Amino acid sequence: MKKIGLDSFRFSISWTRILPKGKLSGGVNPLGVQFYSNLIDDLLANGLKPFVTLLHFDHPQALEDEYGGFSSPKIVDDFVDYADFCFKTFGDRVKHWVTMNEPNGWSLGFGQGLPPSSTRPYILAHHFLLSHAAAVNLYRKKYQASQKGKIGITLVTTWFEPKFDTTADHKAASRARDFLFGWFMDPVIYGEYPKSMQSLVGNRLPKFTEAESKLLKGSIDFLGANYYTTNYAENGPSNTPFLPTDARVNLTTEKNGVPIGTPTDVSWLFNYPKGLRDLLLYLKKKYNSPTIYITENGVAEANNASLTVKEALKDSTRIRYLDGHLKYLLKAIQEGVNIKGHYMWAFLDDFEWTSGYTLRFGFTYIDYKNNLRRYLKYSAYWFKKFLLN
Repeated sequence: MKKIGLDSFRFSISWTRILPKGKLSGGVNPLGVQFYSNLIDDLLANGLKPFVTLLHFDHPQALEDEYGGFSSPKIVDDFVDYADFCFKTFGDRVKHWVTMNEPNGWSLGFGQGLPPSSTRPYILAHHFLLSHAAAVNLYRKKYQASQKGKIGITLVTTWFEPKFDTTADHKAASRARDFLFGWFMDPVIYGEYPKSMQSLVGNRLPKFTEAESKLLKGSIDFLGANYYTTNYAENGPSNTPFLPTDARVNLTTEKNGVPIGTPTDVSWLFNYPKGLRDLLLYLKKKYNSPTIYITENGVAEANNASLTVKEALKDSTRIRYLDGHLKYLLKAIQEGVNIKGHYMWAFLDDFEWTSGYTLRFGFTYIDYKNNLRRYLKYSAYWFKKFLLN
């Protein structure tokens, strides 16, 4: 990271690496605490600011077994206890906290299965939001004045363009935004769910009490936005109550046989950098010009076993993707969006969720066949030159 010229590293803390049973009463793992403390110290010693996420898709199995994890409001107190421990232990050195990564995407995952998917995603999201608000409230009351840090949330923020220039499709694009990121942004800025969700989801959408709404409203010092691509949104029919159809939108990546952007090795990811600018201008206008960090932005190339390491380092797709997105990021800044940072996904090739090791998202090539040896790709050197200029 230092060789490339980066000045910050975004990482997450594993809840169970700190609290193996998920609760303070279950004991603390000192080795886990020491690991993160050493990591933070090493980052700072090398001029890299730690940007720390408390929850990145890995809540404790023990709490899932005990009461269903985020299906239950009991999770709120346990999450706050975990956050409190992290603030107390690491907050003297960590000045940027993210409560959770992509809780909207996490909740959406529960909408792909069988009943009770028509209600469970909304219940999960509700408890994510209450956990977030409670942790932020604790940080602001107990730590922020002395530690002088900031706290926010990271959301997945695909941009949605109307497929055709019709009133119906413009409204469909608006609903798609509401159901993906407005689902969380409206509560943390305004204290309530988007009006479109209240109308279309009805009594399946939980309601905030007056006290909860007050706690949620304004509960971010910054937004972390994960942007990869853009979809077309087309007005869709009303179907059975089910999260993927509640918005009454059909999403596509092509119009009249033409893809929305340059296809990549990732089936859902099309290179459409203009979508980043459009998204940021929308967030600025709708949510009172929040401070924004681009917490994920990147593209993968296929893990092609037929290539030599030397050949695989020539990641021209990533360079084109970066070049386009950084140019549109600059446009957004020039148009008044309050951008404070940009993080590529990812610094290293990784185990990419359901794609496993078939995709390579990193600046750094990992040789899985030779003791995980690392090599900087061409994009890393391109980015280093970009930062110097």
